[in-house]
Amino acid sequence: MSDGTKRGKLDIPTWRTPGGELVSCLEKIKVLNENLEELRALAQEALEDAVLMGCDEAQFRDVLHRLAEGLVNPYKKRGA
Repeated sequence: MSDGTKRGKLDIPTWRTPGGELVSCLEKIKVLNENLEELRALAQEALEDAVLMGCDEAQFRDVLHRLAEGLVNPYKKRGA
C-alpha cells in the first residue's frame, strides 16, 4: 500500500484506452480524475457512517467491492 492510500488519499492511475495506449486528452483525464475523487470521498463518508452505526467494516467493504463488480458497461458491444 502506498503512503497516499494509507492516508486516505487516492492514487490516480495513468488512464489507458482498451488498446493500452495512454489517454492523451487533458480534459478527459481531468474528468476521470474528478469522478474518481468524488467516488472515493463518497465511499469514505459511507464507510464512516456504517462504522458509526455499528456495522461491520469488513462487510461494508465487501458490499463496496460487489457494487463495483456489478457495474454494467452500457457501451460494450454485444457478443464481445
